[in-house]
Amino acid sequence: MASISTTVPAGSGLSDVKELTKIERIGAHSHIRGLGLDDALEPRTTSQGMVGQLQARKAAGVILEMIKEGKIAGRAILMAGAPGTGKTAIAMGMAQALGTDVPFTMLAASEIFSLEMSKTEALTQAFRRSIGVRIKEETELIEGEVVEIQIDRSATGAGAKTGKLTLKTTEMETIYDLGQKMIESLNKEKVTAGDVITIDKASGKITKLGRSFTRARDYDAMGADTRFVQCPEGELQKRKEMVHTVTLHEIDVINSRTQGFLALFSGDTGEIKSEVRDQINTKVSEWREEGKADIVPGVLFIDEVHMLDIECFSFLNRALEDSMSPIVIMASNRGITRIRGTNYTSPHGIPIDLLDRSLIISTSPYTEGEVRRILSIRCEEEDVEMTEEAKDVLCRVGMETSLRYAIHLITASWLVARKRKASEVEVDDVRRVYSLFLDEKRSVQYLKEFQDQYMYNTFAAEDGATPMVE
Repeated sequence: MASISTTVPAGSGLSDVKELTKIERIGAHSHIRGLGLDDALEPRTTSQGMVGQLQARKAAGVILEMIKEGKIAGRAILMAGAPGTGKTAIAMGMAQALGTDVPFTMLAASEIFSLEMSKTEALTQAFRRSIGVRIKEETELIEGEVVEIQIDRSATGAGAKTGKLTLKTTEMETIYDLGQKMIESLNKEKVTAGDVITIDKASGKITKLGRSFTRARDYDAMGADTRFVQCPEGELQKRKEMVHTVTLHEIDVINSRTQGFLALFSGDTGEIKSEVRDQINTKVSEWREEGKADIVPGVLFIDEVHMLDIECFSFLNRALEDSMSPIVIMASNRGITRIRGTNYTSPHGIPIDLLDRSLIISTSPYTEGEVRRILSIRCEEEDVEMTEEAKDVLCRVGMETSLRYAIHLITASWLVARKRKASEVEVDDVRRVYSLFLDEKRSVQYLKEFQDQYMYNTFAAEDGATPMVE
């Protein structure tokens, strides 16, 4: 969090200086930039925010290449491992590596139970949010460098404005007559002589590409962020292929008469009729055959997948067989446990038939060196200066308790250090917050010592409940 002070000019009538506070939220995985693999898909020890988990990252890299080449769809991948072993971090790395062109939807399994729609509808929307449609269309453009803009106004100022626009390329130059709307568009975009612009003939939209290199010495006419481009070559009028990428869910919402496109902004889409989806699927298939559109199978990441019930798992089995299906990546930290909605147990709390369809990537606990490196990266991400001795203590805390608990102590210890006006977090600061905030093991120990003072504690065994800790 950074605070910016603003000074008040003399005589403004304000007696005090206002303090503006800018809040910057740092997420748990904001330091992840990719999977940290080289060109041969070999994982680097520490790269792009990723540390350790070499085998799991390499496996994720193979899946990533298959997604990019479009060779995999309708598959399920399960990331299985103990809590705090980087399952979500690997999924975030895959999302970053895929870029913005491939749809990536993150979903916590428990989310589908809190929405005002059926579970299957919520999953269907998540699936269709993860499938992109790349629509191609040809448009006619006029592209050139502005030589001169001449606008004529009537003497009284009452009549409509008229004018002329002179555009040129390296090979030709043409004068266009301007109407009222085009003059307004040119004024809105602040187009001046020397700008390179494109005009969409169908819509009349003007886009400023930059400033011509021939005007690079006109220092007074531009700011520091001005972009210079070459004068266009060839004909002024050109045909260009424009590509728009939308998701199937966005097409569903736009074509759903009960909601309309405004539901995209409010997020309140409601249930969409299956007839609407069938019509859209048919239309998208026609576009594919005509070469007007391509399907881009994306990724649906379901975290804590063991929270889904047997109905959802049955739906997933069926949905994965569909021709329009994304890659489903699931994460679970459970061992052999009960499948929700049944009395049967299975590995990871997932039915055996869905496990058979899944490629399973296993994550392993971090070593001490890897924990220290992760804590160092998190310190950099959270702008915390920490001594090497304090990092050693924090690393030892992370090994004895959990990595997540150690990460939580970083900002807390920094606040303690700031209170005593120190520039670095020292060992005493870490010890102070360690004594203030309990980890899971010490919390359980505290419960055991003072169990008589808590309500309902003695009834756990009588109710037949299985304790989560021994």
